Amino acid sequence: MPSNPSPFEPYPGVGRHWRNRFGGPVRRVSLDAGLSCPNRDGTVGRGGCLFCDPASFSPSAGDPRPVAHQLAEGIGRLRARGVTRVAAYFQPHTNTHAPLDTLRRVWDACLPFSEVVALCVGTRPDCVPGPVLDLLAGYADRWEVWVELGLQSAHDPTLALLRRGHTAADFADAAARARARGLKVCAHVILGLPGEGPEHEKRTARFLAGLGVEGVKLHQLAVVRGTALEALWRRGEVRVLAEGEYVDRAARFLRRLPPDTVIHRLVGDTRADRLLAPVFDRNRVIAAVRARIGKGE
Repeated sequence: MPSNPSPFEPYPGVGRHWRNRFGGPVRRVSLDAGLSCPNRDGTVGRGGCLFCDPASFSPSAGDPRPVAHQLAEGIGRLRARGVTRVAAYFQPHTNTHAPLDTLRRVWDACLPFSEVVALCVGTRPDCVPGPVLDLLAGYADRWEVWVELGLQSAHDPTLALLRRGHTAADFADAAARARARGLKVCAHVILGLPGEGPEHEKRTARFLAGLGVEGVKLHQLAVVRGTALEALWRRGEVRVLAEGEYVDRAARFLRRLPPDTVIHRLVGDTRADRLLAPVFDRNRVIAAVRARIGKGE
């Protein structure tokens, strides 16, 4: 039986989406495949994106153990909490940036685990060539496969400022090719980017709605220690959203998406020892966005 609608209606959260599909709770297990990023190793650029520090948002970043060991530990931890279904989430860095044989080995490591019902692969829109998407599509008869593509903004000047190394058109192309193979696409978007206001975010939401992506993951612009963004923020060249501003802009963004869009995240979660600003009460933000949507404000 489907679970009762949450106060997040009309937008389904990924937890409810998975519960309805698989008949019980599903939780992600974050995995580090030991891969790099083309925006760090010189393929596209060096130094990474303006805001990025993988260790600040991914609990598995830097874990040197084989994927199967990480996954087994995560499954055991969740089983102790009564969760028997998991999504294998390849989170830090660019998880399609490797030869096909390497990628097959990485993803095949999840096959022996009957608890895995979904595969989520975080990557970049300029790093999903056809053969890689074909390989991912080969797992779709066993798992629900999500390709998580970092967009951040649909505006090319903003992407250039962030040192993303790709364009909005690259994202549209990657999303179309993934969806044509039956893969689900989750777009990552950052609200409160430098030089962007509600109008820019409205156009990004409409861009994604027009592409028909199945999911969206929202984050606030976060200033993390050691990133290039930190220096700009300390000089006063970049400001971050206050909690109330983020709630307002997140709710506005969501209302411009098709109502069946699966929301994978409402607010980013950054390690406290690395985060400089903004400091949000994550649970309060989630509740406030849900309430705002529920009232139709």
